[in-house]
Amino acid sequence: MDHAPLATQYDDRLVATPSRFQDFITLTKPGIIGGNVISVMGGFFLAAQGTFDGWLFVAALLGLALVIASGCAFNNVIDRDIDALMSRTRNRPLVQGRITPAATLVFATLLGAGGFGLLALGTNALTVGLAAFGFAIYVGAYSLYMKRNSEFGTLVGSLSGAMPPVVGYCAVTGQFDTGALTLLVIFCLWQMPHSYAIAIFRREDYRAASIPVLPVVRGIETAKHYILGYILAFVVATLTLSLAGYAGAGYFAVALVMGVYWLYLGLEGYRARDDVKWAKQVFGFSILTITALSVMMSVDSSLAPNVALWTSL
Repeated sequence: MDHAPLATQYDDRLVATPSRFQDFITLTKPGIIGGNVISVMGGFFLAAQGTFDGWLFVAALLGLALVIASGCAFNNVIDRDIDALMSRTRNRPLVQGRITPAATLVFATLLGAGGFGLLALGTNALTVGLAAFGFAIYVGAYSLYMKRNSEFGTLVGSLSGAMPPVVGYCAVTGQFDTGALTLLVIFCLWQMPHSYAIAIFRREDYRAASIPVLPVVRGIETAKHYILGYILAFVVATLTLSLAGYAGAGYFAVALVMGVYWLYLGLEGYRARDDVKWAKQVFGFSILTITALSVMMSVDSSLAPNVALWTSL
């Protein structure tokens, strides 16, 4: 599993033989980059509160996009053996031999150098450090070890997936405050039911590759308990962002509605006749939820000064 806010698990099967350029683009996992760009924007505009620094925005957004692309390319090299065992990934360029590991490593290194260089030039030391932390967790701790050896790989990977909005936020503030911590918790919690849902409807793939995800190790029923618990914790965390005054009432309303419905879908798992269909619904709505929240962080923060809602309760 790939861990990033909006880490859509797209099918790598191609209808026609791709060009070399397309293969290199595929190595960067554009779906993952696109989702993360939205979350970076959410964190950035949440912190900016209606102000806008064009150079800072471009440096943070493009810099982190390149870092993520680099991490995904490195992941392709690391995972090429298990990718060959899964139907979703067996047609990736490295598995098929259309691109060599050596060429991919050079490509990944150049992307990383460009991304970290841009972040260093245009943002601040904290932002660079957070991006490096996320990169190290994804490429090192998760891809090289945890994914293959522990059911807790999903939890470790969630730290990497939660970094983009925090990077966007800290690029503006230059400090890791309660707002940044709340974003980290929100996006970490979101990763868990999102990833467990994927692991349910891709369970045979993960079993074939001997990847110890929770639904494989402990079964689907146990995974349902975890999904429901994490969704509940996620809803509480998302509302906290408004209660603490970082986001406004519009964000609060959207977070409440989306969160309650996602919680409803989680509960539906206990009476689902088709676990695969149910898991795809949970997964699909997770994408809608985190996208809506990221957009509302951007929109709501620029409308009016936010007030801590708990003072009026």
